[in-house]
Amino acid sequence: MDIILKARNLTKYYQMGEIKVEALKGADFDIFAGEFVVVLGPSGSGKSTMLNLIGGMDVASSGEIYYRAKPLHGASEKVLTEYRRDVVGFVFQFYNLMPNLTAYENVMLSVEIAKNPLRAKDVLEQVGLAERADHFPVQLSGGEQQRVAIARAVAKNPEILLCDEPTGALDSSTGIQVLRVLKNFNEKYKKTVIVITHNASIARMADRVFYLKDGKLVRVESVANPVSPEELSW
Repeated sequence: MDIILKARNLTKYYQMGEIKVEALKGADFDIFAGEFVVVLGPSGSGKSTMLNLIGGMDVASSGEIYYRAKPLHGASEKVLTEYRRDVVGFVFQFYNLMPNLTAYENVMLSVEIAKNPLRAKDVLEQVGLAERADHFPVQLSGGEQQRVAIARAVAKNPEILLCDEPTGALDSSTGIQVLRVLKNFNEKYKKTVIVITHNASIARMADRVFYLKDGKLVRVESVANPVSPEELSW
């Protein structure tokens, strides 16, 4: 299988005065192109740290991480900036939309910097917001704002879509809509989607689940028969 991300003994610690806080402790993993991965664990387990390292937003304290055999550990800020721009799309729990731009204009922010973008109008249609394209964030519900944020990330046509608690601020029905958008992107475009969450039910729709506890990747499980978002119980 095509390995898109590879980590060996990946470690991240923070020095807080005389205290050394180990956020990620020697993680080993391979992530394959086109799979849907859920990283599951409670608060403080190291999920966001792993996402930051995968996304090139932070650098490891030790160990190795590769994108298609290209090292991200020890990479220059220029290399990491190009990686974030060209390879990775980000979806966060809090939508980070530009309040003075419409939904369409927010999506166009990604389109304008991408090498091989999708059409903004097409992506907004896919997330069910074609008729809301000219609305500002304040005129949209929380679920609609999250779908705009996803459309913005997807429009860049990234190889890897990283999602940090994308349903954390949403009710169950809206959360299912958001997960359906992510699953469609994974299946339609054959892109790698990685969802960081503490919601164990979301793991049922993954190809594989990474379990983190106290900064350690304690196990990785394949899901024999992934379910659709509509089949999840919240």
